[in-house]
Amino acid sequence: MTLLEVRNLTKVYESGFIRKRRIIAVNNISFDIKEGEVVSLVGESGSGKTTTAKMILRLLPPTSGIIKFQGKDIWRDIKSKNELKAYWKEVHAVFQDPYASYNPFYTVDRVLNQALNLLGIAPGSNEGKKLVREALSYVGLIPEDVLGKYPHQLSGGQRQRLMIARCWLLKPKLILADEPVSMIDASMRGAIIKLFMNLRDDYKTSTIFITHDMGLAYYVSDRIMVMYKGKIVDIGSPDEVIKSPKHEYTKQLLDSVPTLYKKWQW
Repeated sequence: MTLLEVRNLTKVYESGFIRKRRIIAVNNISFDIKEGEVVSLVGESGSGKTTTAKMILRLLPPTSGIIKFQGKDIWRDIKSKNELKAYWKEVHAVFQDPYASYNPFYTVDRVLNQALNLLGIAPGSNEGKKLVREALSYVGLIPEDVLGKYPHQLSGGQRQRLMIARCWLLKPKLILADEPVSMIDASMRGAIIKLFMNLRDDYKTSTIFITHDMGLAYYVSDRIMVMYKGKIVDIGSPDEVIKSPKHEYTKQLLDSVPTLYKKWQW
């Protein structure tokens, strides 16, 4: 079943007071995301990946084009604050910097209680306390070790796990993960990626995995989309994109992946 439909999506920025300059950040892109599918959006910085994610999250209005979630146009059909809250319950984000994702004055309890409020569950209730502990345990955190602590008292891996715990509480249908492991120690990356895979397997959660790492995209994805200068220049299964790249930029990305051999081997 198709969960997300993006059609002819474009974002244009204008800068300058005297001499106007148009910058096309996203240029007429179209794609679908299916239920339970992990799709990687791969490209260099400035290619338009994060701008695309912000438009899907309704944080940035598109210049033109349509974004439909479960058949509903998110920019035309969602009008009230309650409808927007309901949408953000279904479409959640995990960002690159796990520290910047939090209010430094909020404890772990308060971060997770915000998710409970979206669910209509009283944070101090027995049900709320039970769900918070279950969420922390699901992502491999010991509740007694983190509850009551502030973000600066946690490691980067713990903060990112906490973001995923919040996702677990909300059970979103779609997660936009923007470089979620790029600022985490290499030893922790596999564990964080495994948590995203668990959400897919356990709850059929779809994920748009935004990254510049083609090797990582190959490992986590059902499909890969390569973005270059605001356009999607390659799309297909990991094997299709890597073994038969259609665009020169895709070939450059593949050549930049460190290997022990002179040629790409799978």
